[in-house]
Amino acid sequence: MDHDAPTLLLIHGFPTSSWDFSPIWQALTTHFNVIAPDLLGFGFSAKPVAYDYSILDQADLCEALLTRLGVNRFHILAHNYGDSVAQELLARAHDGSALAALGSVCFLNGGLFPETHRARIVQRLLLSPLGGLVARQMNSARFADSMTAIFGRATPPSRAELAAMWSMVIENDGLRVLPKLIGYITERKRYRARWVGATTKARNDNIPLRLIDGADDPISGRHMAARYAELVPDADIMLLNAIGHYPQMEAPEEVLRGFIGFHETRVAPRFPL
Repeated sequence: MDHDAPTLLLIHGFPTSSWDFSPIWQALTTHFNVIAPDLLGFGFSAKPVAYDYSILDQADLCEALLTRLGVNRFHILAHNYGDSVAQELLARAHDGSALAALGSVCFLNGGLFPETHRARIVQRLLLSPLGGLVARQMNSARFADSMTAIFGRATPPSRAELAAMWSMVIENDGLRVLPKLIGYITERKRYRARWVGATTKARNDNIPLRLIDGADDPISGRHMAARYAELVPDADIMLLNAIGHYPQMEAPEEVLRGFIGFHETRVAPRFPL
């Protein structure tokens, strides 16, 4: 670990893992000490069935990891489900309960505002009483079709990428917990005032934000970025045309340019790289 480099926490999305950041990993590690956990229930982490998964708990676990590693100041790059975890960490920074100082947050595509989140059919089914049955019927082909549909038309995932993501989902019998993990959609509505409030007040808390958004994402693309521009004061948005839900995989060079540029121009004056 380079003790002079800032710490960056990567928070991945549903239903995959921190492997989603692999296309930009090497470049990020030249600038930051990077921490990239698989959240509980995802990837190579434990996937207990008798457990009430929640965004609040995931934020607790992230804070516990930072504390264990001796981190007292950090930055976030978050995607999808991870955006909600980042918003809870923003809320803790706002109300003074955070265990470490949050320096900045960069959001990738995700449901920052429940009113603009366009859940896919499979997500709605997983959230329904049929969730267990839907999860059991999931297979690699159905997963590949579902994932490909949310990427940009010109930037679909490769077979190898789909295979890697699927392997992370099914690791440790992970299909069993999908109906529990999908509860984050309900949590976003329950905690909207807290999470959206903290996001809109980040400027007052002196925490720079940037949104890097794949515009063609059917879940949280251009329409979500427009809502972000309405609600977040002086909104800093980098819109990636023709890119879908996974910009870090579909357009890694553009994401890196936007993310490093964010740190060089808006964050570094406060916390030098």
